[in-house]
Amino acid sequence: MKLILSRKGFDSQSGGCPSPIFPDGTLYSLPIPYDPSEITYGDLWHGDTNIGAVVANLTHDRFGATTPAHLDPDINRSAFSPRKKGWRPLFGQSGAAQGHLCNQDVKDKDLFLFFGIFRKVEKTSGRWCFVKGTQPKHILWGWLQIGEIRKVDEIPKEALPWARYHPHLHPSRGKHRSNTLYIASGQLDLGGGPIAPGAGCFPKFHERLVLTDPEGSGVTDWRLPRSFYPDNGKTRLTYHPKLDRWNHNEEYAYLRSVGRGQEFVLDLDQYPGVTDWLVQTIFTCD
Repeated sequence: MKLILSRKGFDSQSGGCPSPIFPDGTLYSLPIPYDPSEITYGDLWHGDTNIGAVVANLTHDRFGATTPAHLDPDINRSAFSPRKKGWRPLFGQSGAAQGHLCNQDVKDKDLFLFFGIFRKVEKTSGRWCFVKGTQPKHILWGWLQIGEIRKVDEIPKEALPWARYHPHLHPSRGKHRSNTLYIASGQLDLGGGPIAPGAGCFPKFHERLVLTDPEGSGVTDWRLPRSFYPDNGKTRLTYHPKLDRWNHNEEYAYLRSVGRGQEFVLDLDQYPGVTDWLVQTIFTCD
C-alpha cells in the first residue's frame, strides 16, 4: 500500500493566499481558480458560510462569487449541491502529476492524504480577514482511499452521470490523454479493518494534523513522526530523494519539503510505523 501526500488548495501562486481556519476551528480548503468550470465559488458552502464571500474578502476581491472554481478533490458532500444519486467522493489528476502517480504504480487501496496551506481567519466589520500575528502552516485536511481508477478518455458518455459536473470531465479536458479519475472506496481500511469512510475532511483543526515544524523557519519546514525517516536503505518519499533534506531525533523526522510539486508518494510496506501513525493518530482526530 502507498501513501500519497497530495498538495491541494490555495497557495501563493494559485489563489494567492492561504485557505481559512475558521473561528470554530473548522478547516476549508479553497479550490484553486480554474476556467472553464461549471462551478463558481458562489456555488460552494461551508456550513452556512458562502465561499464566494470568503474568497472575495481574503483575496481583496481579485476573485469572488462568480469566479470559476476547480472543485477537486471533491470529498465533502455538503460543500456543493444538489448531488445526483450515486455520488461518490472523487479526485482528478492529469499531466505530469498523473504521470508521476502512474510511474509510482499508484492503484486501488492506496491512500491520498491531502494537505494545503492554512491560516486563521476572523470576521471584522462584516468581512473575513486573516488574524494578525498568525502564521500560515501546511496542514492535513482530508483523505481519499482509492476504490476505482478510471481513464477519462475511456469512460462512455452515459457513464458516471453523478460526476458530470466535475472539472476533469469538462469537455475542455478531452485532449489530455492522461486525464484520470480516482473514485473513493466505501470504507477506509489500512489493513486492520474499516476505520473511517473511504474519503472525507477532518472536522476541525488539530495540532496532530500540522506538518509545518513549529520551530521551523518557514511553512515548508516539516516535522513528521520519526517513522518517516528514510533510514536502513528505505525508498525515500518521492521528490525528496536527497538525504540532506532530512534530519531526525528520537521523536521526530524533519524534512525541508520542496516548494512545488503535487503528489509525494511513500511505500507504506517499507514504513509500517507510518501506517501506525495514520491509524492511531491521524484518524483519531475529531
